Amino acid sequence: MSIASGSALSSSVLLLNRQYTAIHVVDVRRAFVLLLRRLAEVIHIEDGQWTNYDFESWREISELQAQFKEPHQDWIQSVSFEIQVPRVLRLLHYDRVPRQRVRLNRRNIFARDGNHCQYCGRRFSTNELSLDHILPTCRGGDTSWENLVCSCVRCNVRKGGRTPQEAGMKLIKQPLRPKRSPLLTIKLGNPKYASWRTFLDNAYWSVDLR
Repeated sequence: MSIASGSALSSSVLLLNRQYTAIHVVDVRRAFVLLLRRLAEVIHIEDGQWTNYDFESWREISELQAQFKEPHQDWIQSVSFEIQVPRVLRLLHYDRVPRQRVRLNRRNIFARDGNHCQYCGRRFSTNELSLDHILPTCRGGDTSWENLVCSCVRCNVRKGGRTPQEAGMKLIKQPLRPKRSPLLTIKLGNPKYASWRTFLDNAYWSVDLR
C-alpha cells in the first residue's frame, strides 16, 4: 500500500478505547497497521450517526465513495485499490484510559500562543520565535506554563534579563497551563477533523499527540 499524497501521509487519526473514549492521536501508517492486524475498527460518522467497519468493509465503502470525493478527505492508492483515510479508530481489546498530561515543550507553547509574540502581538513563523521567561531564571523564575511565553527575537532582546514591568513592556495575556493539547485544538479548527468533536466536546480531555 502506498500513500497517494503528502497531505494524506501527514493527516492524523483519533484513537478510541473499547468504551469509545479518546485516548491518543496516531499517524496514518499506525492506523492502517491496527486495522490490518484486526486490532481496531473504523468509526465513520455521518449525519450525527456512526457506523463501525473492519478493514475489508471499509475498503468496500471506500470503493463506492471514491467517485464522490470531498476536498477534506484523504485517500491512499495501492496497486489494486484506493481507500479513504479514516478519521477515527476504535481499539477492540483496550479498555484503559492512559493517564495523560499536556507536555511542557517548545512546540506546545508556540501552539498555545498561536505563534504570536506575547509582547508586540505580531505573528511569526516558528523559526523567528523564541521562548521568554517572564521572570528571568537568573532572578529565580521557573520553567513552567505560567512563566513561559512565545516572544519574537526583537522583543526578547529588548526585555533582556528584566521583568516586563522593568522593561516597560506589557503581556498581551496572562499565560496559563492549557487543559487540552494546544496542537489538538488547532487540529479541531480543520474541517477534516470535525468528526473528532463527537468524542471530545462533552468531556474533559488531554489527548497526547504523537
